[in-house]
Amino acid sequence: MAYSQIRLKILPSVRCLFDKLVQVRVEGLTPHKQVELRSRLVDDRGWIFKASALYKADETGQVDVCRAPSLGGSYTGVEPMGLFWAMAPETPHSKLLKKNVLSPTLVEIEAMSAETGELLASETNERGYMTEGMKRIPVQEGRIRGVLFIPPGEGPFPGIVDLYTFGGRLTEPRASLLANKGFVVLALAYMGYEDLPKNPKKLDLEYFDEAVTYLRRQPEVKGPGIGIISISHGGGLALSMSSFLSGISATVCINGCNANTAIPLHYKDLIIPPLTPVLKNIKFTDSGLLYIRNGLPDPSLEKNRASQFPIERASCHFLFAVSEDDHNWNSVFFANQAAATLRSHGKETFQVVTYPKAGHFLEVPYMPHCPSGFHPAVGSKVAFGGEPKAHSEAQLDLWERVQQFFKSHLDNKSRPTC
Repeated sequence: MAYSQIRLKILPSVRCLFDKLVQVRVEGLTPHKQVELRSRLVDDRGWIFKASALYKADETGQVDVCRAPSLGGSYTGVEPMGLFWAMAPETPHSKLLKKNVLSPTLVEIEAMSAETGELLASETNERGYMTEGMKRIPVQEGRIRGVLFIPPGEGPFPGIVDLYTFGGRLTEPRASLLANKGFVVLALAYMGYEDLPKNPKKLDLEYFDEAVTYLRRQPEVKGPGIGIISISHGGGLALSMSSFLSGISATVCINGCNANTAIPLHYKDLIIPPLTPVLKNIKFTDSGLLYIRNGLPDPSLEKNRASQFPIERASCHFLFAVSEDDHNWNSVFFANQAAATLRSHGKETFQVVTYPKAGHFLEVPYMPHCPSGFHPAVGSKVAFGGEPKAHSEAQLDLWERVQQFFKSHLDNKSRPTC
């Protein structure tokens, strides 16, 4: 085999946005020879994620992963982006971390001889987060801490607040990638970031109200209302904002809870206590992880109603996206309960989308699946659930739904706002 003639190509270009599909192709192989393709990336913590798959060259000596099936490895069958979504951490229970969206995530792809293990060809896919011309503006406005992403081009654009999960840090990949679609997105921190307290005794809804007001006042943002995208603990915050604050037209709640969790939430004279976990319902898995799915009680029971968000007060549109195999908590139950509350008050401005075999962290497309990891509110490693292929398909479907949802409900026509 003349290795010098072998080429590994990433099409249409080695550079793309993180949520884009690429075509991996190997040319110049001996016909019908087997080749192992490997992918590898190093995240911002220095943790390594990788995947591999075995392919067989066709009669022309080519492997095109968009057409050829993987015969074994991290996945099987025809999976054009399998080398990306199937990546797993070398260090167990690790979630891919991307702090700095100004630089791309580098994914190294290698073609190895299946017989000898020799390196035949390699290429690096630079998967970026920001379109050329996009602005990334750190925000320190009053109490507000976060980053504002403004897309290039003629505005004004619909505005969205991006609320991530419990435990601090600012997570920018989703916000920046969503801004590429023509939205002004404020990635909002609410604890453990810059001068925000790491372990606050309470959260003030007024802080989030300030953020909504700040975003609506930006000259690049068109009104009248803005959107919220949220996940996990942030989902509850999004529901509380939709219930009490004005200026919100569309809310995406991904694997959230319809009641307050983890920490008291204050709004003016109102205190919404967190649900009290049912400790006897928390178990250990065979691998030593905590299984906390059933750890929260039913929010609709009389003794828990003070924790429930009064979403019947909201007049915005809701998209509830839930994973059936979420091991963090029973997302499907909470979403269906929220939907029942809205329906019982004559409101049909919501949709619930469920994803079988998907886990807790539904992220942007091609983000490696995180089946387990450290949970800041629990203080331990827990199971998050999901199967990699089904989880990846859910992420792809949800990404399109989110964009369509916001485009449908965030325009400059007169619409009801919460």
